[in-house]
Amino acid sequence: MEATKTGTDATLDVLIVGAGLSGIGAACHIRQALPELQVAIVEARHDLGGTWDLFRYPGVRSDSDMYTLGYRFRPWTGSRSIADGAAILAYLRETAASSGVDRLIRYGHRVLGAAWSSADACWTVRLDRDSASSPEPVELRARFLYCCTGYFSYDAGHRPAFDGEADFRGRVVHPQFWPADLDCSGRRIVVIGSGATAVTLVPALAATAAHVTMLQRSPSYLMSLPANDGLAGWLQRVLPASPASTLVRWKNLAVGGAFYRAARRWPGAVGRLLIGLAAKQSGASTEALRHFSPRYGPWDQRLCVVPDGDLFEALRDGRASIVTDSVDRFTSGGIRTASGTELEADIVVVATGLEILPLGGIDVTVDGTAVRPGDTMVYKGALLAGVPNLALAFGYANASWTLRADLTAAWVCRLLRHMARRGARVAIAEADAGVPQRPFLTLTSGYVRRADTLLPRQGTRGPWRLRQSYVQDAAAMRFGRLDDGVLRFR
Repeated sequence: MEATKTGTDATLDVLIVGAGLSGIGAACHIRQALPELQVAIVEARHDLGGTWDLFRYPGVRSDSDMYTLGYRFRPWTGSRSIADGAAILAYLRETAASSGVDRLIRYGHRVLGAAWSSADACWTVRLDRDSASSPEPVELRARFLYCCTGYFSYDAGHRPAFDGEADFRGRVVHPQFWPADLDCSGRRIVVIGSGATAVTLVPALAATAAHVTMLQRSPSYLMSLPANDGLAGWLQRVLPASPASTLVRWKNLAVGGAFYRAARRWPGAVGRLLIGLAAKQSGASTEALRHFSPRYGPWDQRLCVVPDGDLFEALRDGRASIVTDSVDRFTSGGIRTASGTELEADIVVVATGLEILPLGGIDVTVDGTAVRPGDTMVYKGALLAGVPNLALAFGYANASWTLRADLTAAWVCRLLRHMARRGARVAIAEADAGVPQRPFLTLTSGYVRRADTLLPRQGTRGPWRLRQSYVQDAAAMRFGRLDDGVLRFR
């Protein structure tokens, strides 16, 4: 069913958009549960991996433990709980190859638009094919569309403009587009930002740089965790790899869930604990506590993990430092802060965040009417209300992305099997105007707030509510009724 440049090829049962963590997982689930279906994956880039192929900055790693970030059907058996980007990408490639999913991927195929026809009960997907031999747009037809496009733009990061940038004699880079030729050895570096990317970059750069300064407008909550899980190491010595990893997975789920609930119930106490631990581990004085004292409560934004305390070690050794201030302007030799401090720099890394892009920016229409994700509600975190035969993969805000994506993929398999048994060609979640709406994500992070009108909405009850609880979601997604009065079949 190779696409041709002159028309539309045979209709697929399922077309998956994106060959990253979610897309590979979704394809594996469908191949295992419904091997009779005709499935294809389209990927705009020229390799699989998504985030883990895109980001190449020094030290890039997971900010979740691999026992929960790895797939439930293929448990992580590596020794490191917090793994680097190369190890995660290798895990994805091995998963795709071992399941045969790698043969389903059509690289260099960027989806431009998807149009649903109720008369045909089918999606027509327009793609731009990046091929020197045949660059013309192509079309694919699919009965079910599964968007595993992640949540941010691969083409642009959030990049505020700063006064005086043209005067700076050094180099300015964004972590999302890290230059392969950038040599940081012996350089003075300023990293603007305080999120997970900055917390990862600073100790990695400090290993060879002359000095690294993390310039943060406001602090984030930091927590040091061991890169290697001691219990996992012991279990892997006494048990086969798969059950050992499964036990560690559930241990981490329980511990992470308990900590999240404690942070939401007693934010003041948990916040003071995290601030105190960070200050102590970094060797900060009482006056410097402000560098670790966020303006928000724990888990109002994602917690930044510091594996083996590497950031704190760099701060203690003097190889790195933190300045809590805002940028006034760039100068020829670095940055001047709002308080007048001059930060000398040869390189400035603008770790200022992501640009959220729902559905990968695909133009979606239903019978000629445009669908704007921000105007829809999301059903069970998987379907957009009023949009037939379209699922999306989205992870947890307070835990590993894959936990939720795996549940969604298994539920989509249940849905497709149910449709086949009923002889139904269409499944659609009907919106309930009586359900109060709230933002899709309740985090207060800048990148989330900027995208508030772009993301679909969630409801306050029933299948429209996002619980942020793996245990509750696992029960609902695996055993909940499909004929619930909200999901309609025809």
